[in-house]
Amino acid sequence: MQQIENSNQEDIEEIFRLYRLASDYQRGKKTVVVWPEFDRTMVNIEVVQDRQFKLLINEEIACVWAITFSDAQIWGENNADAAIYIHRIATNPNFRGHNFVGAIVDWSKTYAVAQQKRYIRLDTLGDNKGLIRHYTGAGFDFIGMFELENVDELPPHYKDGPVCLFQIDLQKG
Repeated sequence: MQQIENSNQEDIEEIFRLYRLASDYQRGKKTVVVWPEFDRTMVNIEVVQDRQFKLLINEEIACVWAITFSDAQIWGENNADAAIYIHRIATNPNFRGHNFVGAIVDWSKTYAVAQQKRYIRLDTLGDNKGLIRHYTGAGFDFIGMFELENVDELPPHYKDGPVCLFQIDLQKG
């Protein structure tokens, strides 16, 4: 059985284990930007603020992600739009291939409407054509690839290449 819940403090170690495994996977591909070690305080705040989520299959964490309601350094003037921003989708390797992005999109649509948001947005780094296809296949529009002007307050991997922006407009068609 599959369900989505808020992550809690007891999940922190597993969240960071999945982040490390995702970084190892990225490193092995040799053609994509590799995630750094993320700040524990940031993740703890996300958990406390109910912005860190987990997808469970038979009570095992299969996937995690975080959301924000603002992402000005990445989205610039478009940050003024009513949106949720999805970050750091990390899948348990035991569950790869289950199209969790599709499940996250379905969940996000309901969540965004409940929060009175029009857009669901996410970003990724570098010219990763496979990931671009994956996200557009899950319903996101590919907005384009952009160089960020100021990455001072972003995790360090944002210095490593252009950012690809994606969004779903909940009022579109």
